[in-house]
Amino acid sequence: MPLSVADQIEIQTLLARYNHAIDSGDAVAWAATFTTDGTFTSGGRTRTGAQELQVFATDFAARMPGSRHWVNNVVIDGDGDQATMRCYLQLLKTGGGPATLVTTARYEDTLRRVDGVWKFASRTVVPD
Repeated sequence: MPLSVADQIEIQTLLARYNHAIDSGDAVAWAATFTTDGTFTSGGRTRTGAQELQVFATDFAARMPGSRHWVNNVVIDGDGDQATMRCYLQLLKTGGGPATLVTTARYEDTLRRVDGVWKFASRTVVPD
């Protein structure tokens, strides 16, 4: 059965929670957007599981205070408890003047519903 509108909204809410958590430096909340065996791949390196994900988010917050992840053109496909998502990313740096564009990329994601909650099973940043 194709994803319901409720599923699509829940996945978009997951995406927003992910962005708010990483931008606010909440490493625990960011890692919680992934499944327990979830992976995040960026810069040619893959982090797996809550501990590695939390370390990445903590390091990111230290390197990029004032970051803003801006995503658009979100496309979600799926069936049952599995889904894929693609979207464009603009990473902005705020504070101390006008916001500046750091990079553009796209995300390629697989998602899984675990105990009734959508999570990222894998998330890959593909640079432009």
